[in-house]
Amino acid sequence: MKKIINLTIRNIKVYFSDKGMFLTSLITPAILLILYATFLSNVFQSTFVNAMPKGIELSKKLLNGLVKGQLVASLLSVSCITVAFCSNMLMVQDKVNENIKDLMITPTDKKTLVISYFLASFISTLIVNLFALILCLIYIASSGWFMNLMDVLLIVLNVVILTLFGCVLSSIINSFLSTQGQISVVGTIVSSMYGFIAGAYMPMSQFGAGLRKVLLYLPTTYGTALMKNSVMRGPFRELEKIVPGNIVNSLKKSLDIGLLFNGNVVEASTMYLIVLMTIVVLFAVYVLKSIYYKEV
Repeated sequence: MKKIINLTIRNIKVYFSDKGMFLTSLITPAILLILYATFLSNVFQSTFVNAMPKGIELSKKLLNGLVKGQLVASLLSVSCITVAFCSNMLMVQDKVNENIKDLMITPTDKKTLVISYFLASFISTLIVNLFALILCLIYIASSGWFMNLMDVLLIVLNVVILTLFGCVLSSIINSFLSTQGQISVVGTIVSSMYGFIAGAYMPMSQFGAGLRKVLLYLPTTYGTALMKNSVMRGPFRELEKIVPGNIVNSLKKSLDIGLLFNGNVVEASTMYLIVLMTIVVLFAVYVLKSIYYKEV
């Protein structure tokens, strides 16, 4: 245990001392928030306005709360994964710089080493994502706050869970990388594709029926849905006071807040179970891979 702690601290220090890697991770959520607000705000606003029945007009504050909530949910669900891949690049950098050879000379088994990489990645990524969460809450509070304490706690919980998921997923993928070129390729693919696959950039209702069925079998879909559920709880409580329930339910389904699997609504507890079980399975695969695969 002492070796794991020492190696974890070493990895965290290396990550934060690498100004390029750290600043990239830190400013990425801020840049995404600006881009989302610039390019997606009008799209989300039109979605809510057009969904309202005739004669009902949303207040500016409520409309802002709904739009900003949707933007923030999309940002956080993506950031938890993309930042994890960035912070977890230390594992690959050690191979590129051949620091891994020095670490393996010491009386440290591969299992201890890979667990320390995972823990360091989780702690570093969580720090960045909590910073992103603070920025997002300030952004929402500027003109559309409808959350209570429980809503905020659920968002924090989902950030922790999705950060765990992002770290274990990136740990498995990055463990097979060994060059700077591979780092760039994987980073580009994850940054550009994850948001679409997870339903963060566009709700799955906008996709074809075949693609929707495929995405419903991916844990990424449920991670994004959980984040949307927690961030949008407050604005939808307010919306339910002025809009009929059937309209609200239809809107939730169109935004992937109320996911349907084979015609049945997927409860939040089931979503948590799916994501947590995926984390456990992937972590077991990651550790077993480190034991039986010749490279770390």
